[in-house]
Formats: sequence, structure tokens, C-alpha cells
Amino acid sequence: MEFIEAKNKFVQTWGALGSQWGINKTMAQIHALLMVSIEPVSMEDIMEELQISRGNASMNLRALIDWGIVYKEYKAGERREFFTAEKDLDELAIKIAKERSKREIKPALKVLKEVSTIDSNTTEEELHFKNQTTQLYDFVLKTDNILEKITEYKDNWLAQLLVRFMK
Repeated sequence: MEFIEAKNKFVQTWGALGSQWGINKTMAQIHALLMVSIEPVSMEDIMEELQISRGNASMNLRALIDWGIVYKEYKAGERREFFTAEKDLDELAIKIAKERSKREIKPALKVLKEVSTIDSNTTEEELHFKNQTTQLYDFVLKTDNILEKITEYKDNWLAQLLVRFMK
């Protein structure tokens, strides 16, 4: 397979996977393009390569920057902005896990805590509801705590050991 064909296939596949992970396809494609680019890429080059509008590129680049996995870079003598992606895969995984926790798990925990503290628990249905939502809250909280410990692995000797075994 030729380089250009392989690169395009990777970008398209990463985009399709991104939509399955809950982010939009274009955002994932931009991330893939930047991740495999050796040099920072301008917005114009991103637009051309992916055949997307300036607004679409700008909105998705801003989202990737907010996630902390894409960075803006400046080149001397250039008026254009250039972008690069986090290249360290361990760091990338940590940033994505933290952001997903902030955006998805923490809000779910808040709702589970709120609904599991219903005042009335006199009927069998109410007791069952309270029991199930409390168990779900406890499980999600434990999972989030484990994820938090793993993402802090640089300061945690046990997590460092686990990461070494996974390599």
C-alpha cells in the first residue's frame, strides 16, 4: 500500500471510530491527520486534505484544543496558525480519560446521587429503584476512582507498574 493511500485510510478509519466513541467524525479525522503528521499543519492544509469548510475546521480544532490533545504552534515569518497533536500515546490516553470523566462520568454521578436519594421509599418499586440507583452510583464512583488513579500514574508507583506490564 502506498503512503498516501495508507494515510487516507488511517484518517478515514480513525474518523469512523471517533463517531463510535462519541465524538464527531471530522474531529476524529483532524486528530488523526495531526497525529500522523511529522510537522505542524495549517488550518488551510487541514481544510484541503479533509475537504471541509473553514468553520468546520475551526470549530473542531478548538474542541481538540479544549480536550488538551491538540496544540497551536506558530512559525516565524508565518501569519497562519499551525496545529499539532499530542504524540505521546500514554499522555494522549490520560488526557482523553480525564476529559471523558469530566464530561460524561461526573455528570452521570451527579444524577445518580440525586435520584438515589428519593424521600419516599415505602413501596416495593420505590425501594427497588433506590437500591438499584444506589448500587449503580457506587459502581460508577468506584470505576471513576480507579480511572483517576490510573491517570495519575506518573505519581503512583502501582499504576506505573501496571503500565509497564501492559507494554
